[in-house]
Amino acid sequence: MTHSQESTPYDLMIQVLDQHGFEGMARAIEILVNEAMKIERNEALGAQPYERTDERRGYANGFKPKTLQTRVGKVELQVPQTRGVRSERALKLAVAEMYVQGVSTRKVTKITSELCGLDVSSSQVSRAAKLLDAELQSWRDRPLGKLTYLTLDARYEKVRHGGTVIDCAVLVAVGVLPNGKRTVLGVSVKLSEAEVHWREFLQSLVERGLHGVEMITSDAHEGLKAARKSVFPGVPWQRCQFHLQQNATAYVPKLDMRSEVAADIRGVFNAPDANEAERLLKIAIEKYRTTAPNLADWMEQNVPEGLTVFTRPTAHRRRLRTSNMIERLNKEILRRTRVATLFPNEASLLRLVSAVLAEVDEEWQTGKTYININNETN
Repeated sequence: MTHSQESTPYDLMIQVLDQHGFEGMARAIEILVNEAMKIERNEALGAQPYERTDERRGYANGFKPKTLQTRVGKVELQVPQTRGVRSERALKLAVAEMYVQGVSTRKVTKITSELCGLDVSSSQVSRAAKLLDAELQSWRDRPLGKLTYLTLDARYEKVRHGGTVIDCAVLVAVGVLPNGKRTVLGVSVKLSEAEVHWREFLQSLVERGLHGVEMITSDAHEGLKAARKSVFPGVPWQRCQFHLQQNATAYVPKLDMRSEVAADIRGVFNAPDANEAERLLKIAIEKYRTTAPNLADWMEQNVPEGLTVFTRPTAHRRRLRTSNMIERLNKEILRRTRVATLFPNEASLLRLVSAVLAEVDEEWQTGKTYININNETN
């Protein structure tokens, strides 16, 4: 019986080209690229599949399918996934968190060993902190470009300052690119959320090349309104409908009226178009003019700020009518900052928040499209 050796990926590629000629080019590219990615993963892990070695830096974790449209046709790739390779990033975050809390080097090395499976010397810890700061500064200063939609928000973290503990403002800007992907644009940390902080932050985005913004979504943060008008004059503003709904409860005179008021406001926001939204709003205002005059006045002055989204394509509105995109991001920040509880200074807070946002931005850039920019229908 004739013994035949198992074909290598190179042999398979040659066989495909021999049998199908140029029509088999796409399949040949699939074989070549998939094999190259496997080799790259092995090098990153420091081990071959199923190999036991002290040099191993992680483990294979299957494959993720990805389709590419090329000049020679559709190429179906199997992108190798890993577990543990991101430990270097986890180490940097751990070091940042430990330094944030003023933990001793001995405890830092113990925690990073337990978290990442790595033994780290004090000199390595110091080096990692410096590398992290340089990397994050580079990320915060990276050039920007055209942006379709901009979302802004602020959150607060406790920072020790002058012997007391105060709330420190963390300003975050995210947006939707012309290709429909989300991106984290930047972050700024200061002891105040005043207009000057917002203005400096927004100006820094413009100086980095941000342009083309068609609408801004945010809550009615103090100081943001004037800064937004100064830096982005003429750009329409959408006030977050979720926060508007929450704000309304402060003007409802009776507890048993809240559900009815909430339903009326939701009806305005869920209207099919601007004309219907304005009609429903007028009805609601007149409805509460006698029984809840303060609420009626508040609705008349504030709810229209949440209707700007009706100027955008119908298919875009659900994503743009609230600041939920950034609210979810804030939850991820909180998950990390909760560990620190209290930051010794602004720089340590900025380090940790930047690290979290940089990782999220990487995931967004390779993730699914958030808004189909070209889709202007339901």
